[in-house]
Amino acid sequence: MKALGVVLFAVLTAAGAQVSLPMVPVPMTLQSLAVVLAGGALGPRLGVAAMLLYLGAAALGLPVLSEGRSGIEALTGPTAGYLAGFVLAAWACGAAGERGWLLRPVMGIGVLSAAHLLILLPGAAWLAHGIGWTDALEGGVAPFLIGAAVKASAAWLILRGLRTDRRRDRPGRTPAPR
Repeated sequence: MKALGVVLFAVLTAAGAQVSLPMVPVPMTLQSLAVVLAGGALGPRLGVAAMLLYLGAAALGLPVLSEGRSGIEALTGPTAGYLAGFVLAAWACGAAGERGWLLRPVMGIGVLSAAHLLILLPGAAWLAHGIGWTDALEGGVAPFLIGAAVKASAAWLILRGLRTDRRRDRPGRTPAPR
């Protein structure tokens, strides 16, 4: 059953990549929503496994990246830093979920927003090699911040809906280990 979750979240990430708003130097997609959901729903190890499966599919040539791209060239192009950040963000969301940090709305949305920064900042760092830090931050981070906050809020609501034992959400309760 765990392997099915890994595959499903890799597929969900690929589907999110196809929902794209063209922007320069990188498009805005729903991938990051799937990334934080993978970590929050599967936990850190399986969330990372889902992202590695997704990136592996891209490396093998499956058209799973935004705009149907794939291959090593796509994995080392302008979006490479963001793609590497997927692994970090999935792990962070999974670790936060294990600690109960995703249970309450303000803390959960804050953590999920910070996880988006774990995608955006490596992305900007990679872009900065080619276009400089100022342009990387202006074009590769700033335009995505509002979308990241919206996706973090949506992710929290989805994760809340996925929880089967809402009694864990009451104050003083510790979430059951995964």
